[in-house]
Amino acid sequence: MQAFTFNVLDVDRFATREMYGKVLVEIGRENPDIVVLSADMMRSNKTGDFAKAIPERFFNFGIAEQNMFGVAAGFAINGKIPYASTFAAFASMRCAEQLRTDIAYPNLKVRIVASHSGLSMGNGGTTHHATEDIAITRSMANMTVIVPADANECAKAVYASVDYPGPIYMRIGRGAEPIVYKQDYDFAIGKAVTVREGNDVTVIACGIMVMAAIKAARKLAEEGIETRVIDMHTIKPLDEEAVLKAARETGILITAEEHSIIGGLGGAVAEVLAEAGLPVKFSRIGLPDVYSTIGPPDDLYARYGLDAEGIYKKVKEMLGKK
Repeated sequence: MQAFTFNVLDVDRFATREMYGKVLVEIGRENPDIVVLSADMMRSNKTGDFAKAIPERFFNFGIAEQNMFGVAAGFAINGKIPYASTFAAFASMRCAEQLRTDIAYPNLKVRIVASHSGLSMGNGGTTHHATEDIAITRSMANMTVIVPADANECAKAVYASVDYPGPIYMRIGRGAEPIVYKQDYDFAIGKAVTVREGNDVTVIACGIMVMAAIKAARKLAEEGIETRVIDMHTIKPLDEEAVLKAARETGILITAEEHSIIGGLGGAVAEVLAEAGLPVKFSRIGLPDVYSTIGPPDDLYARYGLDAEGIYKKVKEMLGKK
């Protein structure tokens, strides 16, 4: 089996989790210390690609995520680089103690790649909606938190994660995420990407909300409103320089995330703005302080304003325009 060589054109062929599976195989072939752990999710999160290509370094734990995280810590202590994958709701909540105590506390080089995040498991039920995971993981000392916008960025984040120190929580979707990056670009953990320039208002987004923000910005441009869109793919460490620059240059900031408005990207940006004492208008788009209802993801996005129309309306509101 030949190695998969990532190309930006591949984003049209692979969903984010499919890209994750392909890149795992490539980095696994390049680095013999990489091991992959799954909680009976080989088909769902595409770690099965690694199981087929490098079976001697693949370990399936069944539906025993807490055990998987403990073993991941053991691998890291012994010099391996484990990539452990399960659904985001399980990785952040069912395994919170193991994530904190076994992995983050000793600052181990474990990569938790959590799929089916946000509301992407819409019909699976509220228990499977992961809308608190960013808040949980970014509160853990030593933890790096990454939320790729599309398959292209997922691949770049996985490559960048190999040599990055300490534990990483990477949040990816279920599939069919819109493509943001069709051309190559520079990616660095902790460094935001400005995907659209504008000086009237700034939308800072992560994950699927990046493309929603771009679509909203295009619609706003038709009305003469120029919107800066920032892809804040790394929630921790946050690119504070990008936040403060946007605040000073546009004066209006809106965060957009497929997550609770409490403790996630919006909370992280608010902390930066408050500590800097900048007089800016600020608002958060995300799930309000409720448990999400059950339904198809697109219906849920529309219900809670987590789409281009929701961002468009929020920008108009912040600008005082109907």
